[in-house]
Amino acid sequence: METKRQRQVAKQIQKDLGEIFQREMRTAFDGAFVTITDVKTTPDLAIARVYMSFLLAKDKEGLLQIIRENTKVIRNHLAERVRHQFRIIPQLQFYIDDTAEYAQKIDALFANILIPPAPVDED
Repeated sequence: METKRQRQVAKQIQKDLGEIFQREMRTAFDGAFVTITDVKTTPDLAIARVYMSFLLAKDKEGLLQIIRENTKVIRNHLAERVRHQFRIIPQLQFYIDDTAEYAQKIDALFANILIPPAPVDED
């Protein structure tokens, strides 16, 4: 169960990382639009798992690799923003959030289901 403090820290990290990706790190991603969809923190607030979605990205895995290589720089940008709010700056772990793509696949499956009409009862 997530505590109130974990939710507050995760929300702050999500907000600040979103701004970092849009302002400071924009040129590093070849024009791709990075959205932070969710952040989950461990109970000790030492690790933050960051889930991201990408728009206008040709190679999502390659972009994720670039982000993982720049984790130290991203963490330093985050530390500059939250140094007065957090005692410990969490280690960042980045993941691709594919829930939107999964939902589209499920919607497509439902759209292709053919349901025959119910038989008419003859009395």
